[in-house]
Amino acid sequence: MIKKMFLSHPQSVDEGYFEHMAFASWFAMKLGAATLAALIHAILPCFFEKTASNIIAELYQRTHNRGN
Repeated sequence: MIKKMFLSHPQSVDEGYFEHMAFASWFAMKLGAATLAALIHAILPCFFEKTASNIIAELYQRTHNRGN
């Protein structure tokens, strides 16, 4: 049960537990930055016009074929 909870998914994307933790943390920070940029853009449309979209595209590229 413990192995399944902590190791099954990281292994499915060819990562160890801590490597996956680091990647997921980086991913979360990028999502936070995209959220902030989109929120500022919603209030002040002249700022961060493509920032959130660019971050989402980058995240998609980094995760699209992981583990295949």
